[in-house]
Amino acid sequence: MTATQQASAVTSPPRRSRRAGRRRSTGSRLLSVVVGLVLLGGAVWLQTLRLGEGGLNSPLTYTGVKGEEVDARRFTLKLDSFSTARSIQNYTTTIGTDNLFLIVNATAKSSLKPYHLGPPVLLTEDGKRFDATDRVDNAVVMSNVWVQPDIWVSGRFVFEVPASALPGARVVFRLPPSFLVESYQPEVEIDLGLDEAAARKLADSPQAVYSVKK
Repeated sequence: MTATQQASAVTSPPRRSRRAGRRRSTGSRLLSVVVGLVLLGGAVWLQTLRLGEGGLNSPLTYTGVKGEEVDARRFTLKLDSFSTARSIQNYTTTIGTDNLFLIVNATAKSSLKPYHLGPPVLLTEDGKRFDATDRVDNAVVMSNVWVQPDIWVSGRFVFEVPASALPGARVVFRLPPSFLVESYQPEVEIDLGLDEAAARKLADSPQAVYSVKK
């Protein structure tokens, strides 16, 4: 063997070692890609979880005031009037309260198909929520009325609340609950326009008896 051949044998790296290096390099790149995909998937999952907890289930709220037609796309609603009473006369019985009955009269129509409106919620200025009372026969409230496309229909809802709930109160009207999870359901929020003075006047002058026969 010549000296040149001996030098080549010493300085040339084995072919097998180069392949091993390439395999290690490719494996590192694949590992990096897998880790990146896992991290990306985790970020997407967390974002979806956040939307599911608050974003996707949040309603689309359309706001207005008494006497204004508020278009919520699926239905349009107008709050016509409201009053207070100490007792409610049903068709066969009269019910009373130590607080106040707030009677809300509204008119509504749908856009494409008939709906029943769900029971509304009264929101107070300090964040309390009151559901419409279940002490009044469901047959005499607006939840029992079909809201038809392009035909205005009228009805009432009744709340039982303390006088302290009236200042700054808003009433939220919505579609009835569904067993299907549906994102961005519309709702109409109406400000009653009651400041402290107007709320006190309304609370101090309730009807003795409000009759649903009207």
